[in-house]
Amino acid sequence: MGWFRAVSGTDDAADPRFRVASVLDAGDGKSAGAAVVLTPHHLLTCAHVVNDALGKEMFEAGRPEGITLRVQTHGPSGAQLHEAQPVHWIPPRRLDDTDGPPGRGEQEWAGDLAVLRVGTALCCPAPPEFRPMRVGQSVRAWHGSALSGSYADVRVKSCDGRIGYMDGALSGMAIGPGYSGGPLWSDAEGAVVGLVTACMLPPVDQPYSSRHVTRRSWGIPWQRIETELRAAGAGALLERPVHDDDPAHAVLADLLANVLPTPMFRAEYARAVAERCGLGHPMDASAPTPEEFARILVTEERALAALTEELRYKDRSAVCALIAAGRLSTVPRLLSPQEHDQLLALVTGLPPEVTELLPDAVRAALPLVAELPYEAGFPELLGSLEQLSGDSRSGPGERVPGLLRAMEFVAVLCPATERARLRMWANRVATRLGLPPYSLRERRADADEWALGRRRRTRPPRLLVHLVRAGADAFGLRLWSDDGMGPHREPTETGRRYTAAQTAEAVLRVLERLCRSAPEGVRPVVEVLLDRDCLELPVDEWEFTEPDGLIPGVLGAEYALVVHCPELLRRNERFLTDWRHRWDHLESAGPLRIMGPSTGVREVYGKLLDRRDAARVSVEVSARARMEIIQLCLAMGVPVVLWDRGPAHEASHAVQHVADAPARALPEQIRSYRAKTLHRPADHPGRPVLAWADPDRALPELQLSEPTELL
Repeated sequence: MGWFRAVSGTDDAADPRFRVASVLDAGDGKSAGAAVVLTPHHLLTCAHVVNDALGKEMFEAGRPEGITLRVQTHGPSGAQLHEAQPVHWIPPRRLDDTDGPPGRGEQEWAGDLAVLRVGTALCCPAPPEFRPMRVGQSVRAWHGSALSGSYADVRVKSCDGRIGYMDGALSGMAIGPGYSGGPLWSDAEGAVVGLVTACMLPPVDQPYSSRHVTRRSWGIPWQRIETELRAAGAGALLERPVHDDDPAHAVLADLLANVLPTPMFRAEYARAVAERCGLGHPMDASAPTPEEFARILVTEERALAALTEELRYKDRSAVCALIAAGRLSTVPRLLSPQEHDQLLALVTGLPPEVTELLPDAVRAALPLVAELPYEAGFPELLGSLEQLSGDSRSGPGERVPGLLRAMEFVAVLCPATERARLRMWANRVATRLGLPPYSLRERRADADEWALGRRRRTRPPRLLVHLVRAGADAFGLRLWSDDGMGPHREPTETGRRYTAAQTAEAVLRVLERLCRSAPEGVRPVVEVLLDRDCLELPVDEWEFTEPDGLIPGVLGAEYALVVHCPELLRRNERFLTDWRHRWDHLESAGPLRIMGPSTGVREVYGKLLDRRDAARVSVEVSARARMEIIQLCLAMGVPVVLWDRGPAHEASHAVQHVADAPARALPEQIRSYRAKTLHRPADHPGRPVLAWADPDRALPELQLSEPTELL
């Protein structure tokens, strides 16, 4: 991860010990020394470790040809054996670069590097970062066995770029035989700064004296390793992949170079981002490059928000530019880690009666958004809401995130204290995003209006069901719920063809939720939107029963179900004013019955022109003429039309049964009649259909403008 790094644990993939590999002795299979993961296919160790594993002299200069070493890598899931071959060989040589290997008794030397290639990709965590060794660094080394308790902590006491000497405290483990070739890990920098090469031991043939060297060792600094490997033709192994696939990266890097031009400023804000996002970072004065800083902004999803949270007090225009650039990437989330945690705490602490209504508030706030995981819990819902860059109210040049609008609608359902906390949270986020104050005030006013209308609601909620026939028992399906404040899309599977039973299942599931939010004693109304040729589709008879369920679910018997054909009104707009006029006389005008086997379209046309107040019409004519007359009534703006789709009778039993009911009671009266057909079918032979078109209740705009979108 470079300057930014994951915080290492004791046994997770971030543990630097898992970058240590064991070079095994060809004879007894024990660890001859250590190595470090260089790439997913390469290990780096000391050349003398390879010699030792092969049973050769320590300073043997000859390149091992045609040999295979066994190495062992380590990770959270355990150790794995691999076969490896030396591909780059830099034997030990004199430090003054004269010919020949180091002489016996020499304490320092150059070279002594080997790169091993493994046959299969290593399953251990990703290779570490590498940084130069410097005096004062605290580093850790592990024995070649990579056992968790084999670590030795030392401090770099001197480093000239070629040799780095380290001393350890008189406690814990000391670097000794078997540590050579292993990485020297700097936890402060989150990187490897060199390789263990040798330790200086007191004389074995003399009693220990306080004048003897104790716990001193030396290693090859990374800066020398890099130089030697590049000179040996291994430079390509040192190059890390460049992630240039995110379109926002280059733009963000340029912005950061301008906004934070000096390393001091970049380090200050980079440390703040790392700490807010739970990332590690070097403890020295180093700073990430603009490119490295930009990379974390498009890989860590809350890093950009964390940066703007910290930067807002320094440069407001820079915050707006960074947020705009971040929209080019799919990674950055809306909220900073702190904002995210605060919102989760606020919402999860709401009273149960409020959290139960949370999906209704979100639907009311964002009526054009259909696919949201309402049933998955608030953390998942929050994740989806964060991805909405705008809301349905945003005007030109204005981009208010959908999440802020949704939380304003949730807030109006809360008690005063919780409402104030949610609004304060929204204010802070809006301020960080640079939104004008009026934007949030407008959303807050919308939420207040919705809450007021909800409290005054008297009409039952409704579920709009748009069906498009796609086969004998196949239908395109869309759903909208309407609690009195307008239709809100419900999720359905795009492109799926539903059977009658599957449609009933989907409808009943939404109705169950609507029942919970409806006023006490009120059940939702189902309004089925059909084209003119499907008006007699028996949707009211469709049913679904859970496989292990007890109670059947017949749509038209459980809920008042009406049909509506917006297509006919849309094609005959000259009767739209008549539609409103007739609806206004729904309760005052008497019902108009169209009867008789010889009644035709022209006669009905004349009656409706004569009776412009007629708002409720029942059609009892021959099956041949029935559908044509029904369509005529709907096209001429009659809002309530009742008929029986069964075999034609001189007088329909179902129509006669509800003849005296008030007009607004017809949906419930028809539902009751349908229920009677289940338990007293002989006494109730009718199959009534009620068309109901209320001009005061809006229809989904998409259904009117894109009726073929389901096809």
